[in-house]
Amino acid sequence: MKASKGIVPIFFACDDKYVKFTMVTLKSIMENASKDYEYRVYILNTDIKDETKKKYESVKKDGFTVEYVDVSSYYDSIESGLPVRDYYNKTTYFRLFIAEMFEEYDKAIYIDSDTIVLGDISKFYSHNIEDYYCGACNEQAMLQTECYGRYVEEVCGVNRNEFFNAGLMLINCKRFREDCVLDQFINLLGVYRFQVTQDEDYLNVICNHKVLWIDNSWNVEIYGEIKYKDEEINMIHYIMWGKPWHMKNGPLGSFFWKYAQMTPGYDEIKDIQKNYSEEQVLRDMEQAKNLEALAINETAREDSYIKLLKKGEIAVHSIDRLRIMKKIREYELEGRFSEDVEQDPPSREIIPGEVDYLKKKVSSKLKTKAAYFIARRYLNKIIRNKQMIIKDIEGIENLRDLDSGAILTCNHFNALDSFAIQVAYEACINKKDRKKKRFYRVIREGNYTSFPGFYGFLMRNCYTLPLATNMKAMQQFMKSTNELLEKGNFVLVYPEQSMWWNYKKPKPLQKGAFQFAVKSNVPVVPCFITMEDSDVIDSNGFKVQEYTIHIGKPIYANKEENSKEQIHHLMQENYSLWKDIYEKTYNIPLEYAAR
Repeated sequence: MKASKGIVPIFFACDDKYVKFTMVTLKSIMENASKDYEYRVYILNTDIKDETKKKYESVKKDGFTVEYVDVSSYYDSIESGLPVRDYYNKTTYFRLFIAEMFEEYDKAIYIDSDTIVLGDISKFYSHNIEDYYCGACNEQAMLQTECYGRYVEEVCGVNRNEFFNAGLMLINCKRFREDCVLDQFINLLGVYRFQVTQDEDYLNVICNHKVLWIDNSWNVEIYGEIKYKDEEINMIHYIMWGKPWHMKNGPLGSFFWKYAQMTPGYDEIKDIQKNYSEEQVLRDMEQAKNLEALAINETAREDSYIKLLKKGEIAVHSIDRLRIMKKIREYELEGRFSEDVEQDPPSREIIPGEVDYLKKKVSSKLKTKAAYFIARRYLNKIIRNKQMIIKDIEGIENLRDLDSGAILTCNHFNALDSFAIQVAYEACINKKDRKKKRFYRVIREGNYTSFPGFYGFLMRNCYTLPLATNMKAMQQFMKSTNELLEKGNFVLVYPEQSMWWNYKKPKPLQKGAFQFAVKSNVPVVPCFITMEDSDVIDSNGFKVQEYTIHIGKPIYANKEENSKEQIHHLMQENYSLWKDIYEKTYNIPLEYAAR
């Protein structure tokens, strides 16, 4: 693992009111930990006051460092979708941020603040979890109470014997990052709302069959039958309503008070217990009954998670697609807008004379005719199957009324987006005029030379204009493209250069498309596609996007300027129009994330 030898990272999550309990747990860890390691303790929070931090400065020991970490930015991004109830609050979700926020660690311990650690925490950390998402212990509520066991099996789709308690986890941060576990959680949150153990439900669904089971002496829950002798226990977990500061003379409470006395919050905690009324105890008992009733009701639902999953009405999100989305966020932060986030296949150079750009050969004409027929049938099929949904086309007159050729620009976010522009072209130009004003696409060299099978045939033959690395071949491309434009045809160029899957923002533009326009003396017609979720789920588990195609007014170069100034003007006007469409459609300002 990447973390330096001898370092044990430990994470808590709490708010200002709960720090006093966190410090009791931390004190128990300090008193029982091996001296052979360095322990770095992080307390994740959004609201801990400076005076609270100062109050607990005395909870320290050689070999331990304690740092308070604000996770507000992470939490704010998903707050609206997070369910909280009863004994849960927002801090229960903070453990999901650890891997992304602390890239220096390949594994880390997360521990709840209603626990007491009697064992050496470094031994828990020493478990090898390279092949797992996490290491954890069985959740006793699911094993000992039938309604909870049925709930996790029939709603979550997790065997009750394989459902873990998330109060003490050894997190494989490396795998969490590689497999985008935080993104899996956020996307699952948008698909289904688990009600009973909330974030623990989500974690178990995501980590199902990817858990290293650690001996339950490391998570002895105050729940039902306790199967361990005192001397066998490594960690006590006062779950749900079994808190020693509420329950007088509860099971294993003496261990809590032993360490509470060693912290500055002892008197405050003692007062909480002293003032905890009989009415509050009865309320806790009622909440326990309510939670069991909730589990029963959730199990009976016809639209429970596992039932919807089996019906195909919801889907698990593709990890590969989540990785791409994560990479897009990283590239945006780094300003790498012109770089692709998906790997192109290995390609070879186009040889001069290899491409019949103008389709002068009889064989080229026949292949193009066949390719267009096949592509048209394929386009009809993906529209019929709702793999591509075009909701509306705006600005048809801007293309229909042109009396010259034009460069069409479009944002690039999907392998099918050129088909959307094909549909727009056909909506604008009547069938009779399509031979005079054909629609061509500029494609990458590798798409022409290296795509196999069906897509490769279309790439090579369906009115495509492949770029070339070889200088002579590139000259042939330039000459042919200019000739097509001068004859009144339309040529689609992606001026962003890169394709970012379902990325809604316009990216900064490259100048190639605008050089064509200036050289051939044709206008630029800026097209921009906006998206919204449909109710159709694609093969990656995401909602198919409904497209609105915006066709802007043609942009013309100023003939009084030199070519460099003309290109700059066209680029600025194109980007400005895209930006305006983006902001009006989504009703938000165009802003890029930055480090």
